[in-house]
Amino acid sequence: VNEVGFPPEDIIFDPNIFAVATGIEEHNNYAVDFIEACAYIRDELPFALTSGGVSNVSFSFRGNNPVREAIHSVFLFHAIKAGLTMGIVNAGQLEIYDQIPADLRDKVEDVILNRNAGATEALLAIAEDYRGDGSVKEVENEEWRSLPVDKRLEHALVKGITTFIVEDTEECRQQCARPIEVIEGPLMSGMNVVGDLFGSGKMFLPQVVKSARVMKQAVAHLIPFIEAEKGDKPEAKGKILMATVKGDVHDIGKNIVGVVLGCNGYDIVDLGVMVPADKILKIAIEEKCDIIGLSGLITPSLDEMVHVAREMQRQDFQLPLMIGGATTSKAHTAVKIDPHYKNDAVVYVTDASRAVGVATTLLSKEMKPDYATKIREEYAMIRERTANRAARTERLSYEQAITAKPQFDWSGYSPVEPTFTGRKLLEDIDLRELEKYIDWTPFFVSWNLAGKYPRILQDEVVGEAATSLFQDARAILDKLIDEKLIKARAVFGFWPANQVAEDDLEVYGEDGQTLARLHHLRQQTLKTDGKPNFSLADFVAPKACGITDYVGGFICTAGIGAEEVAKAYQDAGDDYNSIMVKALADRLAEACAEWLHEQVRKQYWGYAPDEQLSNEDLIKEQYKGIRPAPGYPACPDHTEKGTLFQLLDADGISQVTLTEHYAMYPTAAVSGWYFAHPEAQYFAVGKIDKDQVESYSQRKGQNIETSERWLMPNLGYDI
Repeated sequence: VNEVGFPPEDIIFDPNIFAVATGIEEHNNYAVDFIEACAYIRDELPFALTSGGVSNVSFSFRGNNPVREAIHSVFLFHAIKAGLTMGIVNAGQLEIYDQIPADLRDKVEDVILNRNAGATEALLAIAEDYRGDGSVKEVENEEWRSLPVDKRLEHALVKGITTFIVEDTEECRQQCARPIEVIEGPLMSGMNVVGDLFGSGKMFLPQVVKSARVMKQAVAHLIPFIEAEKGDKPEAKGKILMATVKGDVHDIGKNIVGVVLGCNGYDIVDLGVMVPADKILKIAIEEKCDIIGLSGLITPSLDEMVHVAREMQRQDFQLPLMIGGATTSKAHTAVKIDPHYKNDAVVYVTDASRAVGVATTLLSKEMKPDYATKIREEYAMIRERTANRAARTERLSYEQAITAKPQFDWSGYSPVEPTFTGRKLLEDIDLRELEKYIDWTPFFVSWNLAGKYPRILQDEVVGEAATSLFQDARAILDKLIDEKLIKARAVFGFWPANQVAEDDLEVYGEDGQTLARLHHLRQQTLKTDGKPNFSLADFVAPKACGITDYVGGFICTAGIGAEEVAKAYQDAGDDYNSIMVKALADRLAEACAEWLHEQVRKQYWGYAPDEQLSNEDLIKEQYKGIRPAPGYPACPDHTEKGTLFQLLDADGISQVTLTEHYAMYPTAAVSGWYFAHPEAQYFAVGKIDKDQVESYSQRKGQNIETSERWLMPNLGYDI
């Protein structure tokens, strides 16, 4: 950290977790050793993270899952308090700490904390009462229906059970003087339990989203009664405005964060997607919001967040600003956003699990001052470290990078001619066929269950939770397909093309006239391994060699109708299935791109007619040729999407549109280029210098400030 400037927050220590309760005295303190190691790392190594394979600690009780789950829950409870930041554990099988039977919990705690010499024997003595397939839990599951109604509501919220929620809510309403008392009393108490469990690491994201579904169904039942007597809403902990910024249409992450915050008693003002700065600030004032939260997925959203921060400072706002989304980062927040808003705290929120803690701290008069000061100091350190790192990075001049390009022998090159030139539309693509091409791994990641499909379904740690989620997903997927609720279509094409100038491609029509010019960027990093500095333009024959080569492009979507289906679920209070629909539509869109690329390679372009690859091979990109997308590492400028759409979709036949920031709508859409050269490969352009940006802006016919704006994450210098 001190010598080379490596970011301490990028360091993860993984102390060993060994089994306790093995009968060997030397093993009795293993859990305590790990917990103390976490505390040491937290206290002595600032910003470093810790991880651990939690299931190891219970290995001596393999075959007795109820006891193992209790051990995991107790162990995590103490390890998280000591500073553990990442635990590998099956969230679906993790028992809630406060709901472990008291006798079992006490004896497990004796073992985990090594509180007495007879702890192992005492746990073994009762372990048989919990052995087997969870029959003890089944009895408990039946018994909860005999609890008082307020406790039944709490149980339903914690466990995510909707089966009896309407009748239990109605029973509770009849016992209360006013219907609002059901919300302010048992329902809010139950959600406070959910919030406390989630905040302390005893509940996880899929469980919380299901709890929200229970709460919404209960509230939906009560609303007519509340309106009938003109009752008021219960007082919230605070009001948080959330919006996906202008030009961006992605909202899955934002919606999840909103659900989690709502479950913890915050009033959420969700403005949706594509929200301009003036509307965000206007509504924040009108609604008297306490915090503004901005979300974005595509890289241009980063610059829009900077604009919102500037406007908040210019208009003298005094509200905290929370930043989140897939392309955001702590470094970007510190370097680009925080310097423009000094009136209040600017906080990067990594994921939904951190949002509640951040919001609670920002709205606490006691905790906020120290927290805001700490954040400012941390961001200042990140800015300094980032500047030092940029100064140390060695890059070639753009002229040197061009000289270091790959040297292909074009004299012996004979490009495969596509079966047609121009474009082709495919409508109502068979979703059952696309289903075969789904890469399920990112789906599980979106629900915070990490592991590769299909191994994740048998994984000792997350297998049961993954299987349950997978079953829910397959049920919704079958509904979407069988009832024809969503549709997929694609438009794709091929054109004669040649490399010209430094890194441009000319695309020609049937008459040989230039239809468009595609602009690409070249790696400028100084490489010591002898590898060339790539540009996508390298994979098309230069005009000077006299060979007519080809380039292709595509736009596909599986999101036609998905937004309406998701909204119907959301309107019914079912955020779980609303998010599920959007996540599945995204997977089908990616599957459509994979399927279409295979058709291109084997049939429409036909440069790999005998290809025989499994879906796993496709996921590993073991095919010939590439399909890079504008906005991604090999071609990071989103504005090139405009040229792609001009070539393929000038009349809107794809039913996919571009926002002013070049985000695609429906969001379940994929677009990109096709390159067939046998040496074509994916790569990241990485950081570039001003000399290349000047060349790029001249080739595109725009000023350098515009180019800098769209290439901001790739710039190796400050603007």
